Amino acid sequence: MISTSARLLRLVSLLSARPSWTCGELADHMAVTERTVRRDVARLRELGYGVESDPGPWGGYRLRAGSRMPPLVLDDEEALAVAVGLREAALSGVLGGDQAALSALLKLRQVLPPRIADRVGAMDAAFVHAPGPDEPQIASGMLLALATACRRGERTHLSYRDRKGRATARDVDPYRLVRTGRRWYFVARDVTRGEWRTFRADRVARVQPTGQAVELLDPPDPVLLVSRSIATGRYPLYATVRLPLPMDQALRLVPPSVGTHRPDGPDATIVDIGGPDADGLAGYLLGLAAPLRVLSPDEVREALLRRTRDLFAANGAPPPKGEPRGE
Repeated sequence: MISTSARLLRLVSLLSARPSWTCGELADHMAVTERTVRRDVARLRELGYGVESDPGPWGGYRLRAGSRMPPLVLDDEEALAVAVGLREAALSGVLGGDQAALSALLKLRQVLPPRIADRVGAMDAAFVHAPGPDEPQIASGMLLALATACRRGERTHLSYRDRKGRATARDVDPYRLVRTGRRWYFVARDVTRGEWRTFRADRVARVQPTGQAVELLDPPDPVLLVSRSIATGRYPLYATVRLPLPMDQALRLVPPSVGTHRPDGPDATIVDIGGPDADGLAGYLLGLAAPLRVLSPDEVREALLRRTRDLFAANGAPPPKGEPRGE
């Protein structure tokens, strides 16, 4: 027989695992009587847990959303998952440069059972973090403000900096937040322009709800909208290529965040790809390892041919003395 405190923790864990339980189901999972379940539910309510119940033989117990937060109960695997997630957030900077994730991780480590703390410590000793590119990140407070705006569904006044650093003010109808790579994008309908837009979340300076509820009619696919916005950004040079692949295979080879696609019959796809210069685009196209054809511009085609000739010259000549000759 487990102790009362351990049984209460087990009951909270079960109630948190799914929306509703019947008294009989809880009794079976805990190997106790239904009378014990009802008595334990009463104890949880005394401790501040918002446990609701429905009467009748088919009624059940559930945790009320938004009630006063009691002590958080996690099993071993859940505690490990939270610790690993906080560690990744602290190291990757996905929540910005503040110390919220690191602070939460340190607090969690202090209360973890030794068996879990040892597992986390073992991972810390094995993991090596390679720093990524130095890109602007969003603060966790701003990320929360944007997520709240999306959830509330009300028109919002946005203070924003465009790609040239100019301060602008937008009235938008928030919809979704999308993360791709190391950046967050805010998808919203620009009220003035009457069109769906994507905003770099790290460029948002202020979010001010107006209290005006809005109904979003026919919202777009937020991931597709962000991918297209990234692919059609302002690059110095664009190349149009033909891939001898159906659209679905071309999308796997060149993701939507890199190029814009359109079918050219059932077995080919035309892709527009932006890049810094002709040589950079040629290098990317060569890395695709596909029998593509550059339709335009000529400078990208010539750069690709030049790289190909250089590779052929480097690999087609006889090997230096002492090196084995290939078959």
